[in-house]
Amino acid sequence: MTSYLLERAWVDGAMRDDVLVTVEDGVFTSVTPATSAEVSSGVTGSAMALTPGNPRSTGDSEARIPGLTLPGFKNTHSHAFHRALRGRVQVGEGSFWTWRDQMYDVANRLDPDSYHDLARATYAEMVAAGFTSVSEFHYVHHQPDGTPYDDPNALGHALVAAAADAGIRIRLIDTCYLAGGIGQPLGPLQRRFDDGDADRWAARMAEIEHDQVGGAIHSVRAVPRDQLATVADATHGRELHVHVSEQPAENEACLAAYGITPIGLLAEAGALGPRTTAVHATHLTDRDIELLAETDTEVSFCPTTERDLGDGIGPARALYEAGVRLSLGSDSQAIIDPFDEMRALEGHERLASIRRGRFTAGQLLGFGAGRIAVGEPADLVTVDPASPRTAGTGGDEHTAVYAAHPADVRRVMVGGRVVFDGDHAQVGADLDRAIGGLWR
Repeated sequence: MTSYLLERAWVDGAMRDDVLVTVEDGVFTSVTPATSAEVSSGVTGSAMALTPGNPRSTGDSEARIPGLTLPGFKNTHSHAFHRALRGRVQVGEGSFWTWRDQMYDVANRLDPDSYHDLARATYAEMVAAGFTSVSEFHYVHHQPDGTPYDDPNALGHALVAAAADAGIRIRLIDTCYLAGGIGQPLGPLQRRFDDGDADRWAARMAEIEHDQVGGAIHSVRAVPRDQLATVADATHGRELHVHVSEQPAENEACLAAYGITPIGLLAEAGALGPRTTAVHATHLTDRDIELLAETDTEVSFCPTTERDLGDGIGPARALYEAGVRLSLGSDSQAIIDPFDEMRALEGHERLASIRRGRFTAGQLLGFGAGRIAVGEPADLVTVDPASPRTAGTGGDEHTAVYAAHPADVRRVMVGGRVVFDGDHAQVGADLDRAIGGLWR
C-alpha cells in the first residue's frame, strides 16, 4: 500500500486542500480530505506530519504531491493513426469527405510495426496531456489488399502493446466496417477494413488477446441494415461504440434508403443501451435525443475534431437536459488536449445558443475526467498552478478547465504508477521519429 498527500485535489465535486489517498493494487482504498481541526493544528501541508499515530496516516510511506491534482482524464474516442495527419490536412478548402480520402491514404501506409511505433508515441502524447485511459476505435484490420495477417489481429495487438508501452489504459474498440456507403461496395482504399460480414468480424474479434475489448459499428453507412443486429448481439456484455449523425449527408442517405434516422435505425437493431456510446451525434432530431435518453446511451463529443472537420455543433446542452451521459474524445488527434476538449464543448454551446455559462466547470470535469474515490482506478494528473497560463487563476476547477494546457502537466499516475514525470521534450522527439518514418 502506498499513500500520497495531495496538496490540492478535485474530490467529490470540489477542490479540497491536503487530501490523503491510499493506493493498493492500482485502486484507491481510502480518500481522506483534511478536516478543519487538522488545518488549524498544522497537520496539513507536509507529509512529514503524518505519523502512524495520526488517524489519517496509513503507517506506510507517504509522498507529498504539490500542485493541483485532478482525476485522470478519459479519452472515449480515438483513432491513433490520425495523429500522422496533424498539420497536413488543415490547409485549403474541402470537407469531411475530402479529408477522409487523405486519411485513407495514411491508413494504407500502416503495418504492425509502424502502427505500434505511431500509436505508442500518440498514446505517450495523450498521457503527457493528462489522459489516463483511451477507447481506441480500431478498424484498420488487414493488409492493404484485404488479406488477413498470419495473426488476424496483428494490428489490434500492436495497439494494445503500444498502450502498455506508453502507460495508458486501453479499451480496444474493434470495429465492423463492411460497406463504402449505404448500398455501395467498399473502395480500394477501404479493403483492409473489411471482414466480409458481421459474423466473420465477430469471430475475429473474439480472438483478440486483451481483457478490455469492445465492439463497434463504424456507422450506418459502413454496416448494412441487416448486419447491425449481428454486431449488437456479438457485443452483448461488452461496450459497443458507433459513429452516428456526424454529417448531414449521412442522415440524408439513411432517410433516403431506410426512411429512418441513423439513431432510429440503431434503436431498431437493438444497438442502443447503457453499454453503447454514440460518437459525435451532431445532427439529431428531437426524437433522436429522446431515444438516446430512453436507452441510457452515452454520447461522446469530440469538439476539436468536429470543429476541425467542419462537422457542426452538436446539441450537448439538449442531450444533458434530457439525461444523456456525456463524455469527451480526441478522435482525429487534431490536437490532444483534454482541457481544450472541455473548453470547446462549452465554447461551442455558447456560439450555438448566444449565451454564456452553458455548463459549469465542475460539470465539464465530470464529462472529461474520472473520480478520486474509493474503488476507482488510482489515476491522477497534477497540474502546475503557477505556469504562465495558470498563474493567478485561483487554483480551482476553473483553472483546470479554462486556463490549463498539456504543457502544465507535471506528473501523471495510472493505476498507482507514475507514467509521466514532466518530460514533454521526449514525447515530441518520439512523435517526430514515428510520424517521419511513416511518411518516408
